[in-house]
This record gives sequence, C-alpha cells and structure tokens, in this order.
Amino acid sequence: MIGNMMFQPLLISSLIEHAAQYHADTAIISKNTDGSMTETTWGQISKNSKRFANVLQSLGLAVSDRVATIAWNNHRHLETWYGISGSGLVCHTINPRLFPEQHKYIVNDANDKVLIFDKTFLNLVLSIKDSIPYVEEYICLDAYDEDIQRAFPEVLFYDDLIALQSDVFEWPDLDESKASSLCYTSGTTGNPKGVLYSHRSTVLHSYAASLPDSFHFSAQDRIMPVVPMFHVNAWGTPYSAAMVGCSMVLPGPMLDGASLVELIDRYKVTNALGVPTIWQGLLNAAYQSGSKLQSLVRNIVGGAACPPSMLQAFKDDFQCETVHAWGMTETSPLGVVNQLKAKHSELDESQQLRLRYAQGRPPYGVSLRICHDEKCTVESVRDGQIPGHLQIKGHWIVESYFDQFEHSLTEDGWFDTGDIATLDEDGFMQICDRSKDLIKSGGEWISSVELENIAIAHPELELVAVIAASHAKWDERPILIAKKAAASSVSEADVLAFYHNKIAKWQIPDRVIFVDAIPVGGTGKILKKDLREMYGSVLLEELPA
Repeated sequence: MIGNMMFQPLLISSLIEHAAQYHADTAIISKNTDGSMTETTWGQISKNSKRFANVLQSLGLAVSDRVATIAWNNHRHLETWYGISGSGLVCHTINPRLFPEQHKYIVNDANDKVLIFDKTFLNLVLSIKDSIPYVEEYICLDAYDEDIQRAFPEVLFYDDLIALQSDVFEWPDLDESKASSLCYTSGTTGNPKGVLYSHRSTVLHSYAASLPDSFHFSAQDRIMPVVPMFHVNAWGTPYSAAMVGCSMVLPGPMLDGASLVELIDRYKVTNALGVPTIWQGLLNAAYQSGSKLQSLVRNIVGGAACPPSMLQAFKDDFQCETVHAWGMTETSPLGVVNQLKAKHSELDESQQLRLRYAQGRPPYGVSLRICHDEKCTVESVRDGQIPGHLQIKGHWIVESYFDQFEHSLTEDGWFDTGDIATLDEDGFMQICDRSKDLIKSGGEWISSVELENIAIAHPELELVAVIAASHAKWDERPILIAKKAAASSVSEADVLAFYHNKIAKWQIPDRVIFVDAIPVGGTGKILKKDLREMYGSVLLEELPA
C-alpha cells in the first residue's frame, strides 16, 4: 500500500523559489572584487538567476552539461549557482588556488562547456585556455571591462548577458536524482577526484545543516560563509540560507582578519563559517582593533581540528560559541557537528569544554563506525577511547567518483574517510589524525593533532604544524614547524618546555623549526606533504658523521 501524499521532487530550484516567495526583501550583502559593496535581496537574486538560466539556454547547452565557475563568494556567483543547477545543468566549482596543471586536468575531466570567472582570475584563465579545448564560452562575472575585453576578445560579460534576458523562466521538473553540482577533492595525492552531488542529496543536506543541532540557521540570522563557495559549495550554506530565508554577507576575495572584523561589526553578522587559519587571523585582528564582535553568536569551524585555545578565546573574550564540525568533499560535506545534548548541561564548564574538543556527532541522515582495519573485519567498541578507521554512510555521502564507474565503498557499503578517530556511545566522534599524518615512533603512535593543539595555545606562536621526521633509531619522531607571532622572541627551548606536564615526555617533539610561513592549500589546510618533503630528513641530517 502506498501513502496518499503528494510527491514533489527535491530540487535546488525549489530553494530559490521559496526564498523569493517568502523572503524576497531579505538582504544579501556582497563585497566585490574591487572592494566595493553591493546590497541586494533574495528576490533580486532569484530574478537574476532566471535571467542567467535564459542565458545558458540561449547558448544551446543540454541537460547535465557542466558549467565551471572560478569565483569568490559574491552575489553574482550566487545567482549563477541557482541559474545553472536550477535549469538542469551541473555547477562545477573550481578552486583557483590549485596548480595550473590541476586546473587543466579538472576542466578537461569534467568536460566543462562554459567557464565563468571573476576578473581577478583573468590571467589564470588565459594561462590554461589553450589546454581546455572543450570549453566553448567564457563569461567574466562582472560588468563590461575594456581592459579585459582587450586581453580576451572573445569573452562575454555577465552583466551585459543578463541585461538582455527576461526574469521569467520556468524551472524544469527534473528527476531529483539528477546531478546538480560537481566538486573536486584537493588532490594532495594524485589527481583530484570529482564528487557529483544530486538535487536530492543537496536538499537533504541543506535540511540537516540548518537544524539547531547543526549550523543552527534561521530567518533571524545574518550568516557569513568565509569558507569559499569553491570549497565543497561553501559547506552548503548558500542552499541552507535560501531554505531558511536568512540574510547573507558574502566577503569576496578579502579574507584577512581585519576585513572580516569590519564586515561582522558593520553588518551585524550572527553566524560565520570557516577554517581554523581564518579564525586565528580574525582573533588577532579583533584583539588589535579592540572589537568585541558583539553581534557574533556562533562560528562554525571545520576543515581541520580546532585548537582548544581557540574555542576558549572565542568563549571567554567574545562570548561567541565556537562549534566544531567535520566533513569532506565526499560527504557534501556535513558529517558531524558538535552540539551538546540535554544531559551535558549537568556537566561543569570545564567538562563541557572538553567535550567540545571533539568534532561532534552525526545528524539524522549520517551513520558512523570505527573499524580496526579499512575492510572493517572488526568494528571497534564505541567507548570514545579506542581509535580506528573512520567510515561513514548516508543520504549525502559519495557512492563513486565522477567518471569512475567502480564503487568507492567497502563491500558492505561504507565510505572509508582516511581518518583515524574515536567514537563514543552518544555518537561523539573525535579525529585523532589523518592516517597518513600519524607518527609511529618506536612502534607507538603519536597524534600530530594533539601536539599541534598544545603548541598553538602558546601565546607567541601564530601557526603550527607537526610532522613525522625520519629517525635512525625510532623510525619516526615528531617535529614542530612553527611561525612566530609578530615581535616574538620565543626560543625552541621555550616551546619544548611548554609541552611539559601536558603530554607524555616521549611524545614531545624532538625539534622546533621556526619558519616565516607555513604552506597552506586552497581550502586553508596546512600542506603537510610539502612540509614532510622539506623537513622530513632533518633529524637524519643532524646525526654525527
């Protein structure tokens, strides 16, 4: 027997239709590439997305053709997202911070037909243009610019194109399992892999992300996704924002701490989302300017483990709740969010804070397990103590990579994340390390994350990374790569002494190497592979002849 309820496909176009119908006057505030600000609304975003859908239709694209974007978080980029996916095409966001060879590979692998770009990426596009033969049209995401036209004669301009089109467009009634967007992994080992999301997975992900036990969005909020729209679709926030009808502040290309503090204070941002390196810059800028970030209720931190000292600083100095989250491109990205349960209100403040250090627990739609090995011949006890391989499944988890027909799952249907983690009976998951970043010293494992969390709490260190260095006796030993805070005179001995009584003596790093800069990838993650190549032999080099 089938239920007697209406069936409506879960489509991305329904999100922008809802926002336009019930939140048309809600503000969308955007910083442009030239630093100027644009204030528009969900109603205008909807109209321009339909104009752009008409543009794409006029270019003769077929359903499921890929349209690439290389752009910052701004209102025009947001309009294109809904115009592309809503009209049945696939929105392929490209990370501009990857290497040129990776850009060429990604565009060709996706078989992109149209490439949309912010004018700050003109030189990037020109540098790969001759190597991406499948692209038929190039659109600069801006008003007409004579200099760009001269450098790139065949380029089209977004503002000119939509000005010629009607804001009337009937969104097609698509199968909800149709592809909607395409994101590639960062490609730290080998070529990047494509993850192809569906309309259904995206809408379900938007529901889950908006819940109070997740990102906690509502129509009363003004959110600022500092995480770029090219990084796993800005963690799905442009979709969730339309679903709940909240206001958005899109920060454009200026992601330094001072610029973000100014946006938060000027536009009364309530919720912000980004990676730890972004929040460290924000904290430093807020301290320097004297800002109290008074409007900021919570910030979501993901992409890497959040140092405990950062959680404490936001809470104590800015009365802002910092919420740990974890996910990956393959999980759309929401996997877990650290929201406490009712019973945890009985814990004292220090106990609650320790629980906050974990990445969090899964919302409905996601299941987790910890295994002794990648094939999961034995599932670990959920005691929050014994680490193992973290595996995941759910409504918005990858089944197979784009253009790769074999499944990317275990035999019983789980995706192995490559993380080593613990899981307790309440579902709270804590990452111990990436499996490739664990340090095996004398047969015993050392967590680089734990060592980094201690080091970053040192007031004279701005950014840190712990890697494994080869060792003649112990196989591997941890070393700390550190960037000092401005005007710091801290010594190696000072930093090593900071570890005393915080961790077992044998786990303390063998060396501290001070550097002017630590390499960071396109998604804000520290490039440990590069650090291992630079410093992985330093302990061997120091052995006596």
